[in-house]
Amino acid sequence: MELEVRHLRVLCAIADSGSLHRAARELGMAQPSLSTQLRRIEQTLGGQLFVRARTGCRATPLGHEVLSRARPLVAELAALVTETRAAAARAAGGRRLRIGATASRAIPGWLRRLRGRAPRTEPTLQMDVSANSLLGMVASGRLDLAFVHEVEGSPLRVPPQLCLRVLVEREPQFVTLAVDHPAAARREVALPDLAGDRWMVDSTVDGEWNALCRVLRAAGQEPDILHGDYLTAYSLAATGEVVTVSQPTAHPRSDLALRPLRGDPIGVRLLLAARTEAEIDGVFAELADAYREVARESPVYREWLERAAAGGAVWAAELCGAAGAANAGGAARGTSGAARVSASGGAGKSASGASRAADVSRAPGAGGDLAGRGGTVRAATAGLLAPGGRMR
Repeated sequence: MELEVRHLRVLCAIADSGSLHRAARELGMAQPSLSTQLRRIEQTLGGQLFVRARTGCRATPLGHEVLSRARPLVAELAALVTETRAAAARAAGGRRLRIGATASRAIPGWLRRLRGRAPRTEPTLQMDVSANSLLGMVASGRLDLAFVHEVEGSPLRVPPQLCLRVLVEREPQFVTLAVDHPAAARREVALPDLAGDRWMVDSTVDGEWNALCRVLRAAGQEPDILHGDYLTAYSLAATGEVVTVSQPTAHPRSDLALRPLRGDPIGVRLLLAARTEAEIDGVFAELADAYREVARESPVYREWLERAAAGGAVWAAELCGAAGAANAGGAARGTSGAARVSASGGAGKSASGASRAADVSRAPGAGGDLAGRGGTVRAATAGLLAPGGRMR
């Protein structure tokens, strides 16, 4: 077998993820196929590249040597493909924008706004439950942008060459339950109200299973969680079989109730990633507008935002469209459950490397004056600045 670039990508994916299972998911392969391919690569190179253990995979000294040569080659080829495709698109007089995303109700409105621009932009969309997989595809040149969510306490593995911008610093996650569930009669639900319920979440979504386990154990409950995709979870929730975690912008259904969790114990950060700052600048304002639209269309989320606005959070007032939201130069005062939205197309700063300054402000004159405090986006650390200046 001759060694090819795709084999080098496999080695980099295994090293970056630290697990054959996670690497297979990011590469879109079955784990047995990836294991077989790794064995063939090792046979070709004449030695073991990774030590397999229950805790994952780690590179051997030979593996480190190969990876040190492989990474520059993979990165250079990805840059060659990306730049060539961009040049070809410019020569053809059009622009195709390859977007990847985890689930969000803001996506249809975002795509609609991009298509309505002049000159016309034709976006393509690839959905994936794994934010880490999408970030890897942007880094390798297979996607131009990725709109992803990062579950609190489970930092994403951000390739160092990517730029990031924060759309929402902390979006609270709600609970979906049957409309006739006793807790559905409350404005917000406390975790003890659900002590006798079984949860269902999609364990293939990066960080969600672990986040729910942490939250339940912190509340003194032993997690009783089933794995299933969210379409199945909603169907079972409607019959009272399970309850499930939901985005606050979830579309209302007559057989389901969407309620905030008291204290907002589960949060996610919404991020837009690209290889260059200019690519983010070109689409960010449309994404922020689309998010505002779905936030205002969700009755429960809108009520949550109005309560936050009444407590002095200017960002919440602007987001839910409350009167008097615009406050030129005013600082957005948040709490530990605050959601912050940035709508500036270019006011934020991002840089490649492990640490990037994240745009969480709205520049004056950009259709409103939502001002926020910049956070620090780190590729591989849980030390992220939460609203209110506290570390999380």
